[in-house]
Amino acid sequence: MGRPILGSATAVAFLFLVPAMLQAQGGGDQKPLPTIEAHTEGMTLIDGFFPLYYESEHDRLWMEVSRFDTEVLHMSGLAAGLGSNDVGLDRGSGSGSRIVTFERHGRKLMMVQPNYRFRVESENPAEERAVRDAFARSVLFSFEVEAESGGRVLVDLTDFVLSDQTQIARRLGGYQFNRDRSSLYLPMTQGFPENTEIEAELTFVQGGASTGSGRGGAFFEGVGSVAATGGAASLRVHQSFVKLPDEPIEPRTWDPRQALGATSWMDFNAPLGEPMTKRVVRRHRLEKVDPSAAMSDPVEPIVYYIDAGVPEPMRSALLEGARWWNDAFEAIGFRNAFQVELLPEGASSLDVRYNVVNWVHRSTRGWSSGGSVTDPRTGEILKGTVTLGSGRVRQDYLLAEGLLSPYETGTETPPELEEWALARLRQLSAHEIGHTLGFAHNYYDSELGRISVMDYPHPLVTLNPDGSLDYSEVYDVGMGDWDYVAIAYGYQDYPDGVDEKEELQKILNDAWDRDNIFLSGDASLHPKVDVWSNGDDAAVELERMMAVRSAAMSRFGEKAIKLGRPLSEIEKVLVPLYLHHRYQIDAAGSMIGGVDYIYSLRGDGRTPFSHVSGADQRRALGSLLGVIDPAELALPKRLIERIPPRPSGFRGGREYFP
Repeated sequence: MGRPILGSATAVAFLFLVPAMLQAQGGGDQKPLPTIEAHTEGMTLIDGFFPLYYESEHDRLWMEVSRFDTEVLHMSGLAAGLGSNDVGLDRGSGSGSRIVTFERHGRKLMMVQPNYRFRVESENPAEERAVRDAFARSVLFSFEVEAESGGRVLVDLTDFVLSDQTQIARRLGGYQFNRDRSSLYLPMTQGFPENTEIEAELTFVQGGASTGSGRGGAFFEGVGSVAATGGAASLRVHQSFVKLPDEPIEPRTWDPRQALGATSWMDFNAPLGEPMTKRVVRRHRLEKVDPSAAMSDPVEPIVYYIDAGVPEPMRSALLEGARWWNDAFEAIGFRNAFQVELLPEGASSLDVRYNVVNWVHRSTRGWSSGGSVTDPRTGEILKGTVTLGSGRVRQDYLLAEGLLSPYETGTETPPELEEWALARLRQLSAHEIGHTLGFAHNYYDSELGRISVMDYPHPLVTLNPDGSLDYSEVYDVGMGDWDYVAIAYGYQDYPDGVDEKEELQKILNDAWDRDNIFLSGDASLHPKVDVWSNGDDAAVELERMMAVRSAAMSRFGEKAIKLGRPLSEIEKVLVPLYLHHRYQIDAAGSMIGGVDYIYSLRGDGRTPFSHVSGADQRRALGSLLGVIDPAELALPKRLIERIPPRPSGFRGGREYFP
């Protein structure tokens, strides 16, 4: 046997010493917590949904929590972005939202995300518990309780706010979050009765492979291309805690033949033989004051706010295009249900109370988008956010310059160029807002013509008999036929006693009988589902578009740029004209081996699927062969001889031929 570690007398003494040792190490009775009032003395109170206290001496932020085990919405986004289209991270863009609860465990406060992807609707608590315990929830953060008063606790929020919660470093690549160079941003840390807003400037420093150039191509916009220095990029991250609606929105049945997106979850109480995946449409809350009235005011209108930083004339174009949606709401009996205003001074575009259209600058042109914050429990859209790249309007101006070659003397500023670009901007404003209302793209080429602002529109330019170009209807104005159908399905408010399901089906049936159809699927398979396309016959449209291109190319040259510009800049205007038909090639190609399908349901009496006829496929092939005729591919010698190499300071880029 080995020797005892302690003698008996020593062992007894040690047992008496253990409690004292544990207490000295914090394992015994802890000192009582101070009151919140005592702990926050001298701090600045930011009262609101969750009261905040700012400790200026140490740049620390404290939050008071009294809503335990109560579901609230947590949102995050970028208040100041990077400025790179390639990396992303735009000003005003959202970084995600989630439902969270705060749970107290002794002197710890846990921020927990419940799992709404798997549910059961049952009056049996054991069934609910079985599903809840089968799928993991997520404990997102743990706070130490530092003070307490009357059931309220105080936690230090600083480590949570000054950390890379949204994984920006991963997006930047080769950069690491630096706490020492990060700080709270007080001007946009605010409190309101139903939401608390918090903002911080986070700095990311180069700590790995450089992303300043070259990744993914010669013209990739890395951090070093847009930040003040490639060594560090400082972005402002905004976070919100928001009160959720008291009453759930009335769910509306999702149907694949309509355009609203779905909120979905797996329902473990679904009857046998019924799908376990449950879907309801995503939509804003909109109710009539009097549902039985043919025309009624809304209980609360849907209001969108345009970025006050948009200059004229773009600002007026965005306002006008956004307001088109009100026509569709009026058609279903709502008076002034959709309103558009300028964002108030001092308001954050990330505040949940504002549906916003942000005017976002990047070093190059880039995508525009529309996104939403949705209550995952019900599908209610709580906030819409549109991101409009400010460079897009200039690209449409460039398209017009290439097609029209409008500079006779080179000193004039033809008004039709601006009118063309603003017409597209109005349509883009309506399009992206449509996404935030819940609607998907509709790419269907209908016999009715341009049926939706949710399509990707190609400029409609036609050839007159005298060889001139007609661009009087270059972009459509107002809502399309499908947009009225989409709003009716998603937002019609039915009075009690009306069979809503029957009425919704009637809306779709009446529309589809007129070739007013929703198809947002594979744009390389369906002969009438195309992007940046006009007409309802892709082969015929390709030939028509090639005639327009040929006429424009025949007179293209110095008149495409202004007087005093380097002649090498002709190439920049040439590129979109030379590729004027590029998307129509894709459209005509979809006819070869293509299938004409619909989102058909059993029992709807419609033909779900048919092949494109052999004759139509051969016709499309003939149109495509015409595109690669050497006469169409070749540039005129007179033009080649007018485009010299670029002078110093005029570097190439994605707007030029490689």
